[in-house]
Amino acid sequence: MPRNKKFFLFFFLIVTSVSAQSVFFYNLEGKVTNLTKGIPDVHVMNTSSKRGTITDTEGLFSISARLNDTILFSAVQYKRKTLVVSRAMLESRSIIVPLEEFINELDEVVVRPYNLSGDLGRDMNSLKTDKVYVAATLGLPNAYVKPITQAERKLYEATTGGGLVPLNPIINAISGRTKYLKKVLASQQKYARTIRVREYYADSLFVKYLKIPESKIEDFMYFCEVDNAFSTVVDSHDKLKIWEYLELRSNAYLKEADEE
Repeated sequence: MPRNKKFFLFFFLIVTSVSAQSVFFYNLEGKVTNLTKGIPDVHVMNTSSKRGTITDTEGLFSISARLNDTILFSAVQYKRKTLVVSRAMLESRSIIVPLEEFINELDEVVVRPYNLSGDLGRDMNSLKTDKVYVAATLGLPNAYVKPITQAERKLYEATTGGGLVPLNPIINAISGRTKYLKKVLASQQKYARTIRVREYYADSLFVKYLKIPESKIEDFMYFCEVDNAFSTVVDSHDKLKIWEYLELRSNAYLKEADEE
């Protein structure tokens, strides 16, 4: 083979090898910490490939990444951190990602006419204010009572009544209004749980890990709502447990979709 052809073949193999390595995804694992303690619920986003995940209760995460990808770590009360994936990171078994707490620091200023410095502790001690009277400070029995919703109020009105023989409960029971209002209340409570779950996880996680198309997320959440275990799992407020439940329900949802 002529020397020039050998050179070009060698050059082509090197370029092909480098290109293959640049598009090959690795499983990057690590732990997000603050003062050596793992931070849960940190959003870990590969901004280069648009892939994302969240850390578990111990701050652990696992995400697909390529060489030179940019990984963004963000969480409430912590400063955002960006890392560029290096070969050493890919070859290591696990990486540690420390985050700093976010502190909103302002230079000292004086606000007229109250001579406020911006230091809350100093200002609270120096500023003379009138006592605030609210239900809690007055010790009223209803200070910490949670306001009822419109559906709860209508159900209460339908099931109570005055006089020797309360007529409201009887009339509403016969007409079916009480049963209807109970269904409305139950539906609103389940929908409130759905909203809570949607706030826990970004839509990209449903699409990437649960394989639910973005246009079908609302339909999938309704599929979860009608399941008897939905309320109990969501009321546990255990995000890891809720995610495991969503994974199980997504398998059933996708299976039903394939059969249709």
